[in-house]
Amino acid sequence: MGPTTAAPGRARDRDLRHEAEDFLYDEAALLDAWRLEEWLELFLPECRYVIPATDLPDGDTSRDLALVSDDRFLLGERVRSLLKRSAHAEFPHSRTRRLIANVRAVDHGAEGIVVTANFAVYRVRREVVDCYVGEYRHQLERGTDGELRFRERKAVLDLDALRPHGKVSIIL
Repeated sequence: MGPTTAAPGRARDRDLRHEAEDFLYDEAALLDAWRLEEWLELFLPECRYVIPATDLPDGDTSRDLALVSDDRFLLGERVRSLLKRSAHAEFPHSRTRRLIANVRAVDHGAEGIVVTANFAVYRVRREVVDCYVGEYRHQLERGTDGELRFRERKAVLDLDALRPHGKVSIIL
């Protein structure tokens, strides 16, 4: 095999990784622009959005506390709340910038596609810059339109605690 020829399996893996990267980049652009209703369309009806507790990053949300553990209904409510003027922690909206790196994607067939990536989300509000750093551990599937969709969107923070932030008032 020459330097420009890839094995068929590796080419498929690379294509899937590129597709997953584009999906994550498009998602980041929606979030940074506060286009949350469009962002919500990236989720399957039976989805989960999870941010585990900082002291239990591998916790089971069915029995362990998490910072966020939303099903599709609660995620929709979260989006509607964040877009209202009454969401004082985010009105006017914070400016955010998301950096995504080291994207990996593995297709597990009927079990879906597992995508991991490192992230840094910068939040600027009232002259204060907060940085949330961690790892995405997503489970994706193809929607009826053939496009990637979230079955589970998990943001695992590397922070020991939420200090000095104190809270997570944005979508990570």
